[in-house]
Amino acid sequence: MKLVVTADVHGSYSTWLTIKSMLKPEDALAVAGDLFGTCYPRLRDNDYQPERILQEISEFNNPLYFVYGNCDSKLFSPGYKDNLIFDFMKFRVFLHHGDKYFSQIPPEILSEDVNLVIQGHTHVFSIEKKVYTRNQDSHHELIFLNPGSLAAPRTSFYTYAVVDSNGIKIIDIKTATCLKSVSTI
Repeated sequence: MKLVVTADVHGSYSTWLTIKSMLKPEDALAVAGDLFGTCYPRLRDNDYQPERILQEISEFNNPLYFVYGNCDSKLFSPGYKDNLIFDFMKFRVFLHHGDKYFSQIPPEILSEDVNLVIQGHTHVFSIEKKVYTRNQDSHHELIFLNPGSLAAPRTSFYTYAVVDSNGIKIIDIKTATCLKSVSTI
């Protein structure tokens, strides 16, 4: 069982098919926004098929955690949220796009015992452990994860992340190599 993490698909149907092919029936998918990219569409791009992705999500059998990004129209895909807190394995996850809380800790996460923050927006992969003080007697370790982008990275790496019982890995899809990881064992 694993959680595949992606962001910034921007309506790329070939990227959506790639993501779906990575999933086994027991796996879950987290999308940190800009799945559809309908606010700024790429109308001349044949691969841009947000309607098809939306249709396939309605038939999607794996657990799906999706939040809106700054390029997703709520009118196009109603019923989702700007951020979401959920549990996966030993993680309490705060999922958001990253455009609203770019350089600060979202206040919701400190009161919810979150230990993994997933965000997208930058199209650049990163993973980092940080320790925060809730009060003078309580320290809280958070892992911040940005899976990068499989559709439009702003580096030379087309990346996604995997969360499983061993930890978190950022993987370059072209070489199938782990670029960064955090062990949680």
